[in-house]
Amino acid sequence: MQIYKFGGASVKDAHGIKNLARVLHAVGYKNVLIVVSAMGKTTNALEVVLKNYFENKAELSSAIQDVIKYHNTILLDLFEDESHPIFKKIIYLFKELDDFFKTNKSPDYNYVYDQTVSYGELVSTTIISAYLNTIDIQNNWLDARTHIKSDNYYRRANVDWEATQHNITTSFNKKTLNITQGFISSDANNFTTTLGREGSDYTAAIYAYCLNAESVTIWKDVPGVLNADPRYFENAQLLHKISYEEAIELAFYGASVIHPKTLQPLQRKEIPLYIKSFLNPKNSGTKVGKGITLEPNLPCFILKKNQVLISLSALDFSYIVEDNISEIFKLLHTYKMKVVVIQNSAISFSVCVDNIFNNLEELLQHFKAKFSVTCHKNVSLYTIRHYNNDVLKKLEDNKNVLLKQLTQETVQIVTT
Repeated sequence: MQIYKFGGASVKDAHGIKNLARVLHAVGYKNVLIVVSAMGKTTNALEVVLKNYFENKAELSSAIQDVIKYHNTILLDLFEDESHPIFKKIIYLFKELDDFFKTNKSPDYNYVYDQTVSYGELVSTTIISAYLNTIDIQNNWLDARTHIKSDNYYRRANVDWEATQHNITTSFNKKTLNITQGFISSDANNFTTTLGREGSDYTAAIYAYCLNAESVTIWKDVPGVLNADPRYFENAQLLHKISYEEAIELAFYGASVIHPKTLQPLQRKEIPLYIKSFLNPKNSGTKVGKGITLEPNLPCFILKKNQVLISLSALDFSYIVEDNISEIFKLLHTYKMKVVVIQNSAISFSVCVDNIFNNLEELLQHFKAKFSVTCHKNVSLYTIRHYNNDVLKKLEDNKNVLLKQLTQETVQIVTT
C-alpha cells in the first residue's frame, strides 16, 4: 500500500482536480489510498458559516450559499452533464448540514465546529471520487469516520488506536483504489470529531500505520520541505533528506509543511514520508526517514505569528517553584493553550502560547487572582534550528526582542 495525501491547495478548483488525475497517471495508483482535504479555503468559509450560526443567524443561509456556489462552479467545470448523480449528492450533503443547524441543541462551540467544518472534506472527496470514476480511474469512496475512532476532545481529538486498527484491518479493501477524507474521525457515539487544523497529514499517517503501508506521499504546491517559508524569508532552499527526529523537531516548532502528529506513527513502523510537488510529480522532493542526516545541512527558520507571551510573578515576590508551576500548567491545560516556549527564573515564569481556542481572557483572569501578570498579544515567535551567530544576529536586527532562549541546536526569539 501507498498513501497519497492531497491538500486543499492541490484541489482548489477543477484544474487542480484534473491535475490530481494527471499525478495518478504519472506515478501510478495500484494499491493506493488517497486522502484529501477540503477544497481551497473551504474550511475557512465554513468557519464563517459557524460564526454566523452563533452570532448572526440572519446571514447563516447566505454564508452556506457561498460555500455551495464555490463547489457548484467546480462541479460545472468537471461534469458536462448536469444530470450526473454527483450534483444531487452534493445538494444532499449541504442539506444535511442545513438540517443539523436547524435541529442542533448543543451550545458547545467546539462540538458544533466539528459537525460543521467536516463537510468540507466530505464534499471534496465525493466530487473527486465521482470525477475519477468518470475518467475511468475506478475508485471506492470511504467515510473516514467509520475507520478512525477518537475521544470527544472536539477540534483536536485523540485517536483510539485499538478501535481504529480493528476497523481498518477488518473492513479495508486493498484491491481497489480508495479515496477518503483527511482531518475527520468520530467518537464512541458516532459524532464527528476533527484531528486539528491541517490534520489530513495525520490521517494519512494513521492509515499508513494501520495498513503497514510502504510509504506516505504528501503532494504540495512546493517542491518539498524548504529550510524556511519563502513568504517570510529570502533564499529558501530545498531540504532533500530529513530524519524523523529532525522533522518532528521542525513540526513541533511550527513548520507548516508537516503536521506535528504525522511523524509519530510513521516513525514507529519506519514508514518513509515523501513531500513532493503536485506540479512536478516526477521530481524527488524531500524524503523523511530513519537514520538520515539533514541534507543539505542548513539553518532552518520557522515563524509563528499571532502568538501570546504571558509573564507571571508571585504577588509577594516569592519564588516560582513546583507548586506554582503545577498550578500554571493546570490552567494552561484547562483553557487549551498550546505552549510553544517556556522560560522561568527564581521569581518569574514566562510562557508563549498559541491561543487556538480563544480562551485567553478567561485564562488571564485566573492568573491575575494569584500572580502579577504581563501579557503581550500578537507577538511573533522565530525558531532557528542549527543556528549560527551570523544568522542569529541578522534575525535580531531591527526587532524588539521580548524573550530569547538558546540550546545547543535551537534558538527561539519572541518579538513584537
